[in-house]
Amino acid sequence: MKKNRIRVGIGFATGRQNFKKVLRTYTYSWRENELRKRENISLNLFVAYDLKYSHTRVRDFTSLSGETAELFDNIFFLGRNSLVQIRKELSAAGAGSRSGLQTLFGSGYSAKRNAILYTALQNKMDCLLFLDDDEYPLAVTNTRSTAVWGGQHVLSVHLQSIPDADITSGFRCGYISPVPFVTFGNGLSEADFRGFIEAISNDILDWDSMREVMDNGGVTYADPKVLVDKRVAEVPETNRCKFITGSNLCINLSRPERVLPFYNPPGARGEDTFLSTCLSDRRVLRVPCYTFHDGFGVYAHLMDGVLPTNLKYIHAGNEAVVERFYSACLGWVRYKPLFLYLTDPGNYPEKIRDTHEKLTLTLPKICTYFGCRKFMNLVPELERYEQNVKKHDGEFAEARETWERIIRQTC
Repeated sequence: MKKNRIRVGIGFATGRQNFKKVLRTYTYSWRENELRKRENISLNLFVAYDLKYSHTRVRDFTSLSGETAELFDNIFFLGRNSLVQIRKELSAAGAGSRSGLQTLFGSGYSAKRNAILYTALQNKMDCLLFLDDDEYPLAVTNTRSTAVWGGQHVLSVHLQSIPDADITSGFRCGYISPVPFVTFGNGLSEADFRGFIEAISNDILDWDSMREVMDNGGVTYADPKVLVDKRVAEVPETNRCKFITGSNLCINLSRPERVLPFYNPPGARGEDTFLSTCLSDRRVLRVPCYTFHDGFGVYAHLMDGVLPTNLKYIHAGNEAVVERFYSACLGWVRYKPLFLYLTDPGNYPEKIRDTHEKLTLTLPKICTYFGCRKFMNLVPELERYEQNVKKHDGEFAEARETWERIIRQTC
C-alpha cells in the first residue's frame, strides 16, 4: 500500500434504506476510535442500491445526514443506470464480451458488489471494506447468566492486517442462520430435520453446527477467546475453498491483478461462497473482530444503545420467520449444484442424487411442520439448477476472464 495517505473504501450493496442507520452507527464508532483524525486515512463511501428489494426510492439511499456525509472524502451512489453505464463504457473500450459484462454488472447482488469493486479500483482505493445493512459493530457472548455485549472496532482491525493479505475476513455472531427453533415431534423427528439440513447444506452449514445454534435459540455467540486473544490466522483451504463472508470483509486493492470478482447463479445468492472457491493462491486472513447479524430484523434498537440481557428464540410459528427460512432454503438449493460441481466434481452425480433423495423424503414433513406448501418448490428448483450447472459454470469462467481483461486494460 501507499506509504502516504491510505484511501479506504467502505462498500454497501443494499436494498434497505435502513442501511443509513447502520452506516451512522459505524461512523459513530469510527469517530470514537478517532480513525478520521489520523491524517493518513481517507474514508470513501460506495453504495450500490436496489430499488426493487423493498420498493424504495433513490433518495432513500442518497439522502445522508450531514454528520454522516462529512466523514467521507468522496461518496459514490450506484443504481441500475450506473451499472448500465459501466457496461457501455467497458464494451466501447473492448474490455469484454457482452455476455461477460452482463454477468459481471447485470442484476443481483454479485453485480452490485462488482460495481463497487470496479468503481473503487477506478478511484484508486487501497482497500475496500464491505459491510451489510443488517450487521452492527457489536459482539455478544453468553459467558454469564445474561448476554454480555462489547463494541467492535471493525475497520481498524482490518486495516492492521490488510497490507499483508489479499483478503481479510472477520467473524459474525447473532442470528447468522435463518433456521428457526424447532421442537421435534408432531410429525417431524430430529432425523427428519437432520436429513433436510444435510440436503441443503454446504461446508459452512452442516448439521452439527446447526444443532448447536438451534439449542441456543437460533443465536450464534461470539467466541470469548477470539475477543481476548485477538489472534490473526490464515484461513485454511477446505474442499477447494477458503471460506469468507460477504460482510466484515476487506479486499486489498493495491495490486489490482490479484482482485477477483463476485458471481452467483441467476436468482441465487452465494456470491461470497463462489469467491471462496477462487482463493487457493490468495492470502486470506481471519481477523479478530465481530459483527452482530440481525438476520430477522428484530434488534434495530441495538443501534440506539439498547442492549438486551437475553436474546429471543426465533420460533417457527411466525409467518415472517417461515418466509425468511424458505427464501434461504431456496437460495441454498439454487447454488448447491454449482458449488458441488466446482468443489467435488468427482462425486458430483452421487451428491446431487443424495440431495434429491433426502429432499423428496423430508419435504412433505417440512411443509406440514411449517404450514407452508412452498417448500415443495425446492425439488424442481434443484432440478432446474442442476440441469443448468454447466451453463452456470461457463458463465462463472467467462466472468473471471472478462474481469481479468478489464483489470489489464483499465487499472
